Amino acid sequence: MIKKNEWVQVHSVVLTSDQRAPQVPDDTKSVPLEMWVKGFLTEDAELGEMVTVKTVTGRLVEGKLIQVHPTFRHSFGEFVPEILEIDQTIRKELFGGDY
Repeated sequence: MIKKNEWVQVHSVVLTSDQRAPQVPDDTKSVPLEMWVKGFLTEDAELGEMVTVKTVTGRLVEGKLIQVHPTFRHSFGEFVPEILEIDQTIRKELFGGDY
């Protein structure tokens, strides 16, 4: 059981593929418009249930409860040696000396 006021993430489908605007590109139109929102659970619930969350801006949003204590899992990608070289060159040009 996930308790009221826990920080959670919900998911919902805003528009199905057949509800998408006609001017949307075909590859976009072929998939639903989905929304993932984080907020505070407004009542006790279990994963997978339809719930309401209150966002940090005070909006009430309904969706399927998919995660408790969600975290960011993205990065800026793999190390790129050329970027380090560019950084060193710019620092040398701007400030002189070696780094």
